[in-house]
Amino acid sequence: MPNWDDVVELATRLPGVEISTSYRTPAAKVRGKTFLRLRTEAEGWLMLMCELEEKEAMLASGSPAFHTTAHYDGYGAILVDLAEIDEAELGELVEQAWRLKAPARLRKEIDG
Repeated sequence: MPNWDDVVELATRLPGVEISTSYRTPAAKVRGKTFLRLRTEAEGWLMLMCELEEKEAMLASGSPAFHTTAHYDGYGAILVDLAEIDEAELGELVEQAWRLKAPARLRKEIDG
């Protein structure tokens, strides 16, 4: 089961990432833009940026790892239960969230 330290390790492998806070909770940002944050009001849930279509597909999958709340309706963010997701899938989601906020120059660095 991944924890916040694992999230930090995955995020900081990506260029330009800084570990910071957002809404007074631990977060990862790229060039000052938050792409994920730990929701301390929902123990073990991580908010990750995503495309709306991807969010709908994750929620429709029926996986217990994916959630949303009314607060995030119509917004490109998914809530991920760290107790229900494996590290490989989490790594993919972290990178996808980073790509949504990272400038083109940084995306090119990892795309080679």
